[in-house]
Amino acid sequence: MSEEQKQAPAEPTETTEEEFNVSAEDIRQVLKEHVYDPEIGINIIDLGLVYDIKVLPEDRRAIITMTLTSPGCPVGPQILAAAEYWVRETFPQLKDVEIELVWSPLWNPSMMSDEAKDLLGIF
Repeated sequence: MSEEQKQAPAEPTETTEEEFNVSAEDIRQVLKEHVYDPEIGINIIDLGLVYDIKVLPEDRRAIITMTLTSPGCPVGPQILAAAEYWVRETFPQLKDVEIELVWSPLWNPSMMSDEAKDLLGIF
């Protein structure tokens, strides 16, 4: 065998920053398509529950800052788990998905999209 044939195959390389192509808008779209408040039947983006999405390519991490309609929201744990699940499921190249639950500013109906307000009859 030649010297080249004796060498072990190259190990797979990790995704580089150039190959890492998850954006905050990509995550926003996934949350809009898949994560709904089951009591209201409207997605968390149109409800205005997601305040910020940061993607850190160097860490292959996403941080989603969001709230709930109230601190005592009975389906809060379900919504938070669904948000994390769908982002992880859709973007396996992310090493970590962090959901930051915040209460400031407090959510109110004016934060909803016009489409959500129309669906709920809010003018």
